Amino acid sequence: MHKKGVKIKEFVKAFNLEVLNEGIDFDTAELTVTDVNRPGLQFHNFYDYFDPLRLQVIGKAEVTFLESLAPAQRKRCFDELFLFSIPALVISRGLECFPECLECAKLHGRTLVRTRETTVEFTSDTIEYLNRLLAPCMTCHGVLLDIYGEGVMIVGDSGIGKSEAAIELIMRGHRLVADDAVELRRISGQLVGTAPEVIRNYIELRGIGVIDVQKLFGMRAVKPESQLDLIVEFEQWDNEKIYDRLGIENHFTELLDEQIPTVTIPVRPGRNLASIVEVAAMNNRDRRMGYNAAAELARRVDLRADGVN
Repeated sequence: MHKKGVKIKEFVKAFNLEVLNEGIDFDTAELTVTDVNRPGLQFHNFYDYFDPLRLQVIGKAEVTFLESLAPAQRKRCFDELFLFSIPALVISRGLECFPECLECAKLHGRTLVRTRETTVEFTSDTIEYLNRLLAPCMTCHGVLLDIYGEGVMIVGDSGIGKSEAAIELIMRGHRLVADDAVELRRISGQLVGTAPEVIRNYIELRGIGVIDVQKLFGMRAVKPESQLDLIVEFEQWDNEKIYDRLGIENHFTELLDEQIPTVTIPVRPGRNLASIVEVAAMNNRDRRMGYNAAAELARRVDLRADGVN
C-alpha cells in the first residue's frame, strides 16, 4: 500500500489557477491531506488546532472581514498566517489580492494563487480531487471487469485462464477495466479499481500476444474504472479437495482494510468459466440486495423437515 502527495505545481496546473506568487517550495511542496481550511478564525488570532498541512482558501466572507481592518492589521493577519509552512493560499471568486497579502507572501516565500470559482465550488472540487489522488492505493495481479454493473476481479496463478475468460466476457458485452495490474484505491469506504495508464485497454493472450480491446471491440468494451464488488479466484481442480456446493458460507478477502466477498472457482477442462463468472456476479448482486439463494434453500429444507416431524 502506498500513499503519495500531490505536488502544488501539478495542482495549480490541474485547476488552472493564476499564480500571484511562487513560494520558495513551489516545485517541491506537496498536498498530503484531503481537507482544506478557510482561515477565518486564524485572522482573529486563533491558531489552536490549526493544521498547516491543509490548503488555505479565502473567499468573499474573509475578504469582507479583512477590508474592515486597517492596513497594518491586515498585514499582521497575513504575516501570522504565512509564518506557518502552508502549501498555498488560494483566493477564490477572482477577488482582488490585498497588497499586504502579496507583500507577506513574498516576504515568507509562500505560494499565493487565485481561482475564478466560488469558494464552495473550489473547495468541493479540491476535496474530491485530493480524495481520489491521495486515497490509500495498492496494485493487485488480476483482471478487473464490469459485469452486469458488478466490479469483478478475477485472480489466480499465471496461465490459469484469467485473460481468456475475460475475452469471452468482453465478447458477451461486458467491459474491461484492467488486465494484469489492477490499481485499487479506497475512496469513501469503497475500493475503486483502474488500470495503470501505460497498459489501459490492453490485454495479453498467450499464443496471440497483446491486443487493444478498445480498437478491436469498440468503446463499449472498456471502462476507465469500477468499484470492486467481488473477487473470483481461479484455482486448478484438486480431486482431493472438498468444494463448497451450497455456498452458505461467506468468504472474504481483506484489501486496504475493506472486506471483499470472494468465491473460488476450480478450473478444469470443459468448464465454461465465463458463464460461471457471470452467474457469480449476478449472485453477488442478489446477496448485496438481501437475497441469498443458499440460505433460502436451507430455510425451505428446514421447514419441510419440521413439517415431516
